[in-house]
Amino acid sequence: MTFSQSFERQAWPNRAVVTAGMPYGNKPLHFGHIAGVFVPADCYARFLRDRIGGDNVRFVSGTDCFGSPIDEGYRKLVEAGEFDGTIAEYVQRNHDAQKATLDSYGISLDIYQGSGIGNAGERHQQLTENIIRRFHENGWLHLEETQQFYDAEAGVFLNGRQVVGRCPVQGCKSEKGYADECDLGHSYAPEELIAPRSTVTDTVPEMRPVANWYFDLPAFRDFLREHVAGLEADEDVRAIVPQTCAEFLGAPIIYVKNDEREQFEAVEGKLPAHEVREPEKGKASFEVEFATIGERDAARDVLRRAGMRFRTGKALVPFRITGNIEWGVKAPVIDGVEGLTVWCWPESLWAPISFTIAANDERGLPEEAWRDFWCSDDAEVYQFIGQDNLYFYGVAQPAMWEALKPGEIFSHEATDHPLRQTRLIANYHVLLGNKKASSSSAVKPPTADELLEHYTCEQLRAHFLALGLGQKSVGFKPKAFDPDETVRNDTRVADPALKESKLLSNVFNRLARSVLYEAKRNFGGAIPAGDPVAEVRDRAMKALSDYDRTMKKAELHSIMSLMDEFIRYANKHWADGISAAEAANDPAAREQVLVDAAYLLWICALLMHPIVPAGCEDICAKLRFDEGEFFTWEHEFASLRELDGSDAHVVEELPPRYDFF
Repeated sequence: MTFSQSFERQAWPNRAVVTAGMPYGNKPLHFGHIAGVFVPADCYARFLRDRIGGDNVRFVSGTDCFGSPIDEGYRKLVEAGEFDGTIAEYVQRNHDAQKATLDSYGISLDIYQGSGIGNAGERHQQLTENIIRRFHENGWLHLEETQQFYDAEAGVFLNGRQVVGRCPVQGCKSEKGYADECDLGHSYAPEELIAPRSTVTDTVPEMRPVANWYFDLPAFRDFLREHVAGLEADEDVRAIVPQTCAEFLGAPIIYVKNDEREQFEAVEGKLPAHEVREPEKGKASFEVEFATIGERDAARDVLRRAGMRFRTGKALVPFRITGNIEWGVKAPVIDGVEGLTVWCWPESLWAPISFTIAANDERGLPEEAWRDFWCSDDAEVYQFIGQDNLYFYGVAQPAMWEALKPGEIFSHEATDHPLRQTRLIANYHVLLGNKKASSSSAVKPPTADELLEHYTCEQLRAHFLALGLGQKSVGFKPKAFDPDETVRNDTRVADPALKESKLLSNVFNRLARSVLYEAKRNFGGAIPAGDPVAEVRDRAMKALSDYDRTMKKAELHSIMSLMDEFIRYANKHWADGISAAEAANDPAAREQVLVDAAYLLWICALLMHPIVPAGCEDICAKLRFDEGEFFTWEHEFASLRELDGSDAHVVEELPPRYDFF
């Protein structure tokens, strides 16, 4: 089969879920939420709807209603006298603002509710209880009394970001270690945190014993090693995914300072079985390796009592399921243990299932329909996340999905279709200029809404997708927010954020207008029926093939490069062809170049639809085609006659100097 007959189609699932993380319900969305997660996920969801059919895709997300950042944000506002409602009302206010922002960016979610909001919240409570009970029934939960931070002055236990110190994990540079994880995604036992302080009273917290349920994550090390090996062999998986996950799968290690070797040898006999590895040249610490995490923790206690300095390496540790704060999803009562809530991280991992169920509810589908998307062999779940969250999605989640086998989450009957492992699409950080920006750092990011005061939604969508965040951390450098006022006001300085929009406003715009104006001027307001020349159709087939293959890898920056080349080709083919036809005064050539250009415009609009949907849908409307027929890959793409079998397809009359972008 040659390109003049068809294009090379990739194999796609029959159904798909696309997730876009869950922003905390304590603030509006900043540009990182939009650029790093929501726009890439929306582009992919829109592509899949065009590719496999809208009814077969669920694009889900929602506000993360629980967790210490929300507790802290609420507490601070109430103390400052800036909010007098309940914490639920505080979360709802932020959720509403987030939803409005997502709408402003054209984020086409099937549902955006929350882990504690609406029907999705009710579904989430039910699902959470069922999953935790199944963990317990399958033998993967254990009740453990551990030390937890307690603020004696405030009289409360502290979780998450209510405690701040330095990360104890060897090699980690984070100065923002929280109760049991740092801002770079490393987990550790609370008592390992270096120099902790309470954010509630700015005092040094005590350690007090509490009992909570823990998931036996270390028991899944062999499974996870095999799982990560499969990811490494999959050329469609971004390298950062298996690389980051593999860091947690080594043996438990303690790093001890070289200058404390004598103290170590004095207590070494009290340690569980271990192996000492001498430091590599230039290293300040030697390694002590243990067979299990329990043995490492026992050794850590011995070294701590001896007053020694040490750090632990990345390793699989028991994954906390429950917590002791009031605001959270309620944990089921198991073995008489009651009054617990669920730690926000585990429940946020299965929240997309809750959202899928709620989205299906809105469509009037039966409850069990969610399994068609999360369990079927012909379905796929694509999860767009930031690199900092790979431990949770790439290590904890696969183990928990495996732990739910055998059995059905909503009944006690075994099933041959347990949860399928998901495909993680992880992005690096999007920087502001050359620095990492967050609302808790010195570099404050602009909110997503503030950006729209200076740029259009489609300008930003195209630019964010071109950044290449799947390859490395990249700086977002909008001229409107340049700290140098001279640069901001200098009309000679190009705006990096508008680089891609020139393709839209100059080239793509020109192609669309040329087709419609030519149809009105010389063809009675219609596009003649006819086939594009072989060279044009072959070029279109190659673009379709390359695009389909590139989307399979989710290389969205490469999609932008591909489309830049193809749109410029289409516009040049029109410009050269119409010039030649006019010079030769050849009506047949003029008709053929219009047929070619209209065909190329269709292919360009179809392929750009996931990126800049509003402008492409406007092109479809002005061409007077049905969107369902125009934006689908279920064609041979032989000619526009596949969309309209008439001899001349009438199009809308376009006003002078009309802009689609």
